[in-house]
Amino acid sequence: MGGFGPELTQFGRQFKLMGYTMKVGDQTDVPLSAMLVESFTHTQKAQTAAPANGFGTNNNTELQQVSAFLAGRLSEHIGVFAQATYSENGGLLGWDNMDWRYARMFSHGSHSGIWGISLNNNPTVSDVFNTAPAWKYPYMSADLAPGTPAQPMLLGGLAGQVVGVSAYMQLDGAWYMELGGYRSLSSAFLHHVNAHFDGRLSGVTPYARLAYTWNLPTGSFSVGGFMLNMRRGQVGTNDIGDSVALPGPTDRFRDFGVDSSYMYVNGDHTITVDGLYVHESQKLDATWGGGGSDNLHNTLQSLNLKGSYWYRHTYGVTLASFVYNGSKDVTLYGNDGSPNTQGESVELDYSPFGQSTSWHQPWANVRLGLQYTYFNRFSGRVHDVDGAGRNAKDNNTLYCYVWLAI
Repeated sequence: MGGFGPELTQFGRQFKLMGYTMKVGDQTDVPLSAMLVESFTHTQKAQTAAPANGFGTNNNTELQQVSAFLAGRLSEHIGVFAQATYSENGGLLGWDNMDWRYARMFSHGSHSGIWGISLNNNPTVSDVFNTAPAWKYPYMSADLAPGTPAQPMLLGGLAGQVVGVSAYMQLDGAWYMELGGYRSLSSAFLHHVNAHFDGRLSGVTPYARLAYTWNLPTGSFSVGGFMLNMRRGQVGTNDIGDSVALPGPTDRFRDFGVDSSYMYVNGDHTITVDGLYVHESQKLDATWGGGGSDNLHNTLQSLNLKGSYWYRHTYGVTLASFVYNGSKDVTLYGNDGSPNTQGESVELDYSPFGQSTSWHQPWANVRLGLQYTYFNRFSGRVHDVDGAGRNAKDNNTLYCYVWLAI
């Protein structure tokens, strides 16, 4: 949407399901592309400390992201989406989302569909729906402003730290099913690709996805669900300061999510409405046993709602709301012990080359974004959210960005 995504239309979903292998004519180009994001972040009140090395407590400009992509067809049935990213915040070049695919079409009697296998490094990055945690709104957001203190593991808790294989199938253009498993990558490997290491998974972490889509004359409507069941150990540091896995008990996280997405596309007008709810049950044998939490058993819940309207894929407006809540645990979360954080956001976008007839399509892609996020509550409080007099509204964030893609 809006010229160059990342939301996928029905055609975009089919392109991904077919393993990125579709091509135009005798196209043989190496599927390389790139993007750059420059941003400005302002919070209503300056933060008590700089959010990262090299930045101030407020009004920060940042080369937020420079990414190179190998994304497209490698052979008749094999394709790839692989991303490497540099960020000024941290000053590192590392790997990002990765999704290698093998896909084929099939037919059996009155049924037809697509099946495939995905090798990827982030549960839900293989998904084709706009509501999947790896692709949910906001697509660009401030990384130099206070964010949600706690959220379920399914919302990026394993991103870039694991490798997994999943098998998927779309049946009759309606049912979508995916089942896979993930294993931890070593801390040494993650250090080489400049990725975080938050602990080693115990065994294989299963992941499952089921969704049903109603294809409408002017769009689609889908309803589905997710499941992730993981155990993870604690993290320490070695003699040279690198993160390493510690022996001993593990923490268990069981996530169940439901989602829905509506898409309307009619001439100059595009509307999308998305919702995602995730419930997480925790059994914190490692954290609680080490004195890191008050409770052995905790829960977390998240609710994300978003509605967008685009005119001629050029002018866009998005309204969103978010709620994160869960068990009270003073040792784990501090203050009153509540992770309850909630608010709303509004975003205005302009993509001058968003139409198929725009100048130098499909090579020229630019998006200008203005986003404002308002917090009604932060870490369980409206006032004095950090014990030093900072209020929830002081974290309200004005975020502007320029997003270039070629």
